[in-house]
Amino acid sequence: MENSFSLLTLFSGRDLMTLFVSLVLVVASVFSWAVIIEKIRLWNFQKKHPVSVKAGDNLDTIVDKLIRPFDKNLWFLSMVSYVAPFVGLFGTVWGVMDSFAAIGINQSVSIGVIAPGLAVALGTTALGLIAAVPAAIAYNVFSKKSDDLYDKLTESVKEMKHK
Repeated sequence: MENSFSLLTLFSGRDLMTLFVSLVLVVASVFSWAVIIEKIRLWNFQKKHPVSVKAGDNLDTIVDKLIRPFDKNLWFLSMVSYVAPFVGLFGTVWGVMDSFAAIGINQSVSIGVIAPGLAVALGTTALGLIAAVPAAIAYNVFSKKSDDLYDKLTESVKEMKHK
C-alpha cells in the first residue's frame, strides 16, 4: 500500500472554507517572513552604520524619527502571532465538523470516513502554528532590539541637553 500524502493534496480538493483558511495562513506566513527578512537586513545595516543623535538635530523629535524604521511593520508580526493560531483552530473545528458530517452521511464510523476531515483539521492547526511561531519570536526579538535602541538614543539626547 502506497502512502501519497502531501500538503498540497490535503488542502486542495476539499471545501472552499478549508482552502480559504489555508490560503490566509500561507499568505500571513509569507508576509511575516518578508517583514522578518526586512528587519534582519535593517539591523545588519544598523550594525555597520549605527544610528546616533548629532548635535544639530532637533533633540525633541529626533529619537522618534530615528526609531521609526525599526518599529515599522512590527504590528503585523504581532497580529500574525496572535491571530494565526485562532485561524488554524477555526480550520481544526471545520475539519472535525466535516468528519462528523461524513459520519452522518455515510452512517459509518470507519477510518476512511473520518480520516480526511481529521487530516485537514490537523493540517490547518499546523499551518496556524507555522505562521504564528516565527512571527511571535521575531516580534519579540525585534521589539526588544528596538526598545534598547530607543533607550540608548533617549539617553544620548538627555546627555546632550545637559551639556
